[in-house]
Amino acid sequence: MNNNWSWDIFFDAFPKVLEGLGITLGLTIACYLFALIFGFIWTFVKRIPITPIRWVLLWIMEFIRSTPPLVQLFFLYYAWPIVPYIGVTLDPFTSAVLGLGIHYSTYIGEVYRSGIDSVDRGQWEAARALNFSTGQKWTKVILPQAIPPTIPMLGNYLIIMFKEVPLASTVGVSGILFMADEFGSQHWKYLEPITIVAILFLVLSYPSAILISKLEKKMNRRFNKKATSKQIQENKGAVS
Repeated sequence: MNNNWSWDIFFDAFPKVLEGLGITLGLTIACYLFALIFGFIWTFVKRIPITPIRWVLLWIMEFIRSTPPLVQLFFLYYAWPIVPYIGVTLDPFTSAVLGLGIHYSTYIGEVYRSGIDSVDRGQWEAARALNFSTGQKWTKVILPQAIPPTIPMLGNYLIIMFKEVPLASTVGVSGILFMADEFGSQHWKYLEPITIVAILFLVLSYPSAILISKLEKKMNRRFNKKATSKQIQENKGAVS
């Protein structure tokens, strides 16, 4: 195998690797949406009043978070079909969505929890005083205040997930890393296609990281300003 750099190989490999970009982006979005939705399940699990059930579900959550996502992908794709009385065969894309989505939903659930805990206690009492139903309390009072502060953290997890999606190539998802590996095995040249993969991830993730950073600063200024205004009003009330 020749390890010398070749621009001819680089330009030959580029369109081949680029074929997998759509799948990589699509898988990232699918995993992220799944994690966003499933994250609410973990958030409300911690609020289940039945202690034994809550502890079992929390143990499952910690187990998922403490094991590598690659192992979870292998289990879903290779081991799940041979589990007795289940035997469900999943295609590579579905396995990746479930594996990465469930794994990162445990972290996103914690992000949601921090946002919910940041809602002022008076807002909960106000919803109760207005005789809101449970659904109205969450959709009209709690979540509209809890979610906005978590947007920068959720954006960071989107970038992290985008960089973890290449793990799906190990179960046959034909993203950019899979296409690069396939090109390398056909031409016995891996340096150029792998470099293309690195460039594509840099080009896509770096601007996103800058955008998330700016969004985080903007949100921090907004909530600091709101907190300062609230403190001033409280001080005026105390003086009067």
